[in-house]
Amino acid sequence: MKFNLKLEEDREIEVDFNNLAEQANGSVIVRCGETMVLATCVMSKKEIEDRGFFPLTVEYEEKYYAAGRIKSSRYIKREGRPSDEAICNARLIDRAIRPRFPENLSREVQVIATVLSWDGQNDPDVLSLLGASLALSVSDIPWFGPIGAVRVCRNKGKFILNPTYQEKEDSDLEFVFSGVIGEKGEFLINMIEGNSDEVDESSVLSALDFAEEYLKKIIEFQKNISKKIGKKKIVLEAEKIDASLEKEIRKLLADRLEKSLFQKDKNKREEALTELKDEIMEFFKDKYPDQDKSKEVARFFEREINRLVHENILKYNKRVDGREIDELREISCRVGLLPRTHGSGLFCRGKTKALSILTLGAPGDQQLLEGMEIVGKKRYMHHYNFPPYSAGEIRPIRGPGRREIGHGMLAEKALLPLIPSKEEFPYTIRIVTEILSSNGSTSMASVSGSSLALMDAGVPIKRAAAGIAMGLIQDKETGEYRILTDIQGPEDHYGDMDFKVAGTKKGITAIQMDVKIEGINKKIIAETIEGAKKARMEILNSMEKVIRKPRAHLSPYAPKILTLQIDPDRIGDVIGPGGKVINGIIDKTGATIDIQEEGLIYVSSESREKAEEAVDFIKKITEQIEPGEIFEGKVKRILEFGAFVEILPRREGLIHISKLSSRRVKKVEDVVRVGDIVRVKVISVDEQKRINLSLIKNLSRK
Repeated sequence: MKFNLKLEEDREIEVDFNNLAEQANGSVIVRCGETMVLATCVMSKKEIEDRGFFPLTVEYEEKYYAAGRIKSSRYIKREGRPSDEAICNARLIDRAIRPRFPENLSREVQVIATVLSWDGQNDPDVLSLLGASLALSVSDIPWFGPIGAVRVCRNKGKFILNPTYQEKEDSDLEFVFSGVIGEKGEFLINMIEGNSDEVDESSVLSALDFAEEYLKKIIEFQKNISKKIGKKKIVLEAEKIDASLEKEIRKLLADRLEKSLFQKDKNKREEALTELKDEIMEFFKDKYPDQDKSKEVARFFEREINRLVHENILKYNKRVDGREIDELREISCRVGLLPRTHGSGLFCRGKTKALSILTLGAPGDQQLLEGMEIVGKKRYMHHYNFPPYSAGEIRPIRGPGRREIGHGMLAEKALLPLIPSKEEFPYTIRIVTEILSSNGSTSMASVSGSSLALMDAGVPIKRAAAGIAMGLIQDKETGEYRILTDIQGPEDHYGDMDFKVAGTKKGITAIQMDVKIEGINKKIIAETIEGAKKARMEILNSMEKVIRKPRAHLSPYAPKILTLQIDPDRIGDVIGPGGKVINGIIDKTGATIDIQEEGLIYVSSESREKAEEAVDFIKKITEQIEPGEIFEGKVKRILEFGAFVEILPRREGLIHISKLSSRRVKKVEDVVRVGDIVRVKVISVDEQKRINLSLIKNLSRK
């Protein structure tokens, strides 16, 4: 069964419930243009042990066949691990759909979006989010959908819905919004993700205003489909609450939980909470030796902390660590900590500490990208690491997880609008942020730390950037709320929103927002981004006290890069047959040489002298030779009709036998031999760039 939704004249979405994945609880194919995505959802039949979080997994699968391509790797043709972009798309879907599952659902749920066809115009990620919503909505899986999702960009002042790649390329902002209709019938936003070129706060709100009409239309479209073909939802058993047990726990806790929780020092707080929880657990273990009450006690303990966090903030504006609602934690910054790196910056906000280290490389150090959508090179990278010691934990150190990849990409997008162009600054730039200590909003700390490292390294960025995480505490019944600035551990875990905003003093460069509640209205969004602006300015002022602008000179340990432009027709001369010429220059100088198609050459080396030596070699090879010029060269070859002389490195000219002397010459060897050093004059350079010479004098006869 197919359904069509026309959003604009040239923006139509088709959904097809063909039951191809008939063993899944729900499935649908979503199409726009010739881009098609299969979205499926499956729920396990058995309840699982309470893990403290909802067991949802979301996968976004890019397939090379979707783009009509075969992976270029010589030995491995199958798709491997997901690309960073695919992981970020999976996280985008996850953040939008996760809050809509019932709290008492304890079965595993998996959502998979598979890109079946990609037309190079329509982005499959928003289609995948829409597909996930549709598949869940028509399935029997308990889920409070549907969700509407659109991408909005602004091109030359005009907002565009679900733009093509070209339209996105030329835009100054690009945001994905997902929205829902709440229980009271109000329109709410439950996820935002995007980046922009230092736009003001009003531009974000205008983009949201533009998106609202289409989000409502998409939600209504899905509701109508669910009414027609949706399965009856599985009814979950209500959570059993032992009222007498809870009464006992409350009596034991009294005011001890609140005293343990509301402490400025994170370590003391966690230690006190752990001791109190262990004590309560032990008490009920002794009292009920034949009954395991640990799950009920743990659940109640979590609910009580959640209640206390909400109650104290809403009634008394009292935060866990004693700060005011809009107060930042103490900020400190340092640069140049590591002597041999090319740049480093340490950003500290309370107990959150992010150390960003920058490395400059040659143009050839760019990352080669090969994915379903992206094939090319990447010259600026940000990588984020979250080692176990940063949270006081012990666990194996493996490759980066989805969270690390997502946080790294968010900081990368936040800084990308500030990175100088390749023409202005030809270096490859890699930043690694090591989270040394974590207590909330490490991704935004990495934006600030990376900005410090860039300036410390002397990278000519436009301006410094900083990030802040804003939170929300809201009463579900009354709608009363408080917006929190600079959320930390408990406010992130028990709060209702995580709203990250990064940018400069000029404007916003990135936003990422998700919620644990139904969603938030535009009023809250407007107040949040205005509060984030105030906090961002404070952070940037603190950073400026340490370093105000990029250093005038690069680190002495950074590679030196020289550029020169040659005639593109001479690229072959520089490379030589089988790369013989360029490899010879590299062997002699140790420099790295990167040649662009347009004849621009980058020569890089740790030693400026070696780089200049390599440049001199290239200049001699590509030097324009004019008639009348005089050179000294070595005779390289002799044929019956003349001698070939190397007048410049890898540049030979011919002295015809008639030009060896003013008198008649019977044999070339009578005048010159291989190895002779001769002085010659250029007679002509023909259309095929062959050089004709005449002999002036034999300087050394072999």
